[in-house]
Amino acid sequence: MKSKNLKLYLSLFKINFYISAFTFGGGYVVIPMMRKYFVNNLKLINEEELLDMAAISQSTPGAIAVNISVLVGYRIAGLTGAIISCVGAVLPPLLILTVISSSYSAFRDNRIISSILKGMEAGVAATIVDLVIDMNREILKDKNWLLTLMVPASFFANFFLNINVVLIIIFCSFICFAQSYFKSRRRRSKI
Repeated sequence: MKSKNLKLYLSLFKINFYISAFTFGGGYVVIPMMRKYFVNNLKLINEEELLDMAAISQSTPGAIAVNISVLVGYRIAGLTGAIISCVGAVLPPLLILTVISSSYSAFRDNRIISSILKGMEAGVAATIVDLVIDMNREILKDKNWLLTLMVPASFFANFFLNINVVLIIIFCSFICFAQSYFKSRRRRSKI
């Protein structure tokens, strides 16, 4: 039994370390990688659980990538899994930033490093677009027209009408809360 737990802990650390070391661009970029390892390959969690964890990670303080790693680790292996996942997710950036800060001027002035970072920006943008498409696919499966129309309406309100994102988020949160409230009341009244 302990051998199985040790193997699971080592796997959690290795996957979170790898994801953290090789995904650049922040929180949402790690979700497709987590889907690949934890949902598709190992089948330790399902797609819906991962998206729920992503939503919780976004709304809690701290880095989304670390938050989602902790939630996945906790879901798979409890408190120990959460701690191991957290260490695995935090260690690569800590090591990379230590190396970069020790020789900052060399990195700042190097054209090759600057070009590599510009190329990474394009990769991050493509990964985020892929994630948005996948998330919208899940929304369309629910056949909830309010949620389906909320995404393009939010984009339109921000991009064309210059409405502050915070106001859009508050408004959409209120609408989702109201919809959930009325759905739960309808279910209770049918019972």
